[in-house]
Amino acid sequence: MQVTQYLQGFPCWIELAATDARQAKAFYTSLFGWTLTDIPLPEGAYTMYSVDAQNQGAIYAVTEQMDFVVPGWNIYFAVTDINKTLQQIRKAGGLVRTGPHQLGVAGHMAMVSDVEGASFCLWQAGNHSGAASFGELNTLCWVELACRNPVQALEFYQQSLGWQSRRLEVEGHVYTELEKDSLAFGGMLQMTDEWDDINSHWMPYFRVEDVDLTVARAQELGGEICMPTTEIGGVGRFAVLNDPQGAAFSVISLNN
Repeated sequence: MQVTQYLQGFPCWIELAATDARQAKAFYTSLFGWTLTDIPLPEGAYTMYSVDAQNQGAIYAVTEQMDFVVPGWNIYFAVTDINKTLQQIRKAGGLVRTGPHQLGVAGHMAMVSDVEGASFCLWQAGNHSGAASFGELNTLCWVELACRNPVQALEFYQQSLGWQSRRLEVEGHVYTELEKDSLAFGGMLQMTDEWDDINSHWMPYFRVEDVDLTVARAQELGGEICMPTTEIGGVGRFAVLNDPQGAAFSVISLNN
């Protein structure tokens, strides 16, 4: 869907914090066909990526001064009042990692962590609302929180971002679907002992035409398979990948 204004709490932007931005840009442009535009900044280039001439997200290099940044994909959620939301996050047990910062006339941002340490970002739009679309081919289409205590996590996000949810049975497992004003945008699953010492985290899903071809191409480009292609009944096929620098992301082909 095309988007000109995002609802409070809806995922609105995504950024890759890369240790080697040049390598990351080469990998993702080859994998998804993104077009890149560098925006020079004092601390280094901030690179917008676009699909069909519409901005969808960004890539930038992590510097030594960015000790608050978790390398990998960082998801932004839209808010109408960033200061009020940060107060709610602190009250609910979260941590403000940096911000709020004003980014010219574009808007205000902050990076935070939830009650289990999963990192995410907030965006109060100025003249930049966020990604031009959500759910189109080669763009962000879903976000998913893997956590140890879904009940606690859901309470945190309901207090902080005002989400609604519904409980589903997916392939014999409980899955919490996340919604805002009846629009589903993501999910939440419980991490079991099989996850070993992996920390709670947010996972972005990118929609692709053919997940098997995308996985094969990712391997050719130096990526690794974390979870092989798996069928989700009535939804589609997905796989979890690591890029050459270890940033995790998922790709999915939808049935409709």
